[in-house]
Amino acid sequence: MFYTDGKLQYPVRVERPNPIFARALQQAIGGVEGEIRVMMQYLFQGWGSRGPVKYRDMLINTGTEEIGHIEMLATAVALNLEGAPLSMQEDVANDGIAGAVMGGMNLRHILSTGLAATPENCNGVPFNASHVYASGNIVGDMYANVAAEATGRVLATRLYGMTDDPGMKDMLSFLIARDTMHQQQWLAVIEELGGSTANLPVPNSFPQSQEASQFSYAYFGHRIDGQVPAGRWTEGASIDGKGQFAPMKSEPLGGEPVLAPPRPDSGAQTDQINASPVAANDPLTGGTPSVA
Repeated sequence: MFYTDGKLQYPVRVERPNPIFARALQQAIGGVEGEIRVMMQYLFQGWGSRGPVKYRDMLINTGTEEIGHIEMLATAVALNLEGAPLSMQEDVANDGIAGAVMGGMNLRHILSTGLAATPENCNGVPFNASHVYASGNIVGDMYANVAAEATGRVLATRLYGMTDDPGMKDMLSFLIARDTMHQQQWLAVIEELGGSTANLPVPNSFPQSQEASQFSYAYFGHRIDGQVPAGRWTEGASIDGKGQFAPMKSEPLGGEPVLAPPRPDSGAQTDQINASPVAANDPLTGGTPSVA
């Protein structure tokens, strides 16, 4: 169950309402870097967590915190929309400032909500959960969470630089601080479980003896001139200490693909259906049939 006392997690105040900034804040609500994403990610990771109960409890607790962040941002959007023009009346059309505001607003803030936030990004695209990661592997999920908090913190710092409103800067400074903590907390889980060395590769439960080990620590170079961007990833011991990094020029290791002809009921052309399986250089294109 979830409970609320009706109060905001942190004060939200707007001294100079700005409908265009309200639109920018939507990215922090429903963008791929936003709070809906991490809220759902942490909650679904927690609800599906198997193993030590403390990780489930931590994830659900943090997901619940993110609900409060969405409430704060939705309140900030609504406060920034106060005083926004509500129509395209002639006086607005003739007012350059009002016209600029209308042109920069998310019109759904007027048309769909009556000056309130929406569950979408700054371009009006609804959040669809396509960037919610909950794999059931605790370390894999922790790495995904670190990345989510890192990109979320980048977004929050950019929003901080976009506004000169003291109230908005104060709210964003709180959210930035929480992003700092959440990055640390997910990394702390990885450390508690043995650190990155012990946990790599993810999942570490799959026997590496069953990998094609000659490729496990090879950095593939795909440049036609054979050059490989050299760095820590091309020489020396691998991060997990189980191999040696080495550059490898990428070359085709398999032949050209050969597919069976279309089924008679597939809707393909008769010549396609009656043709023998061939490679890319088949007679239909003037080439030579491959040996099937």
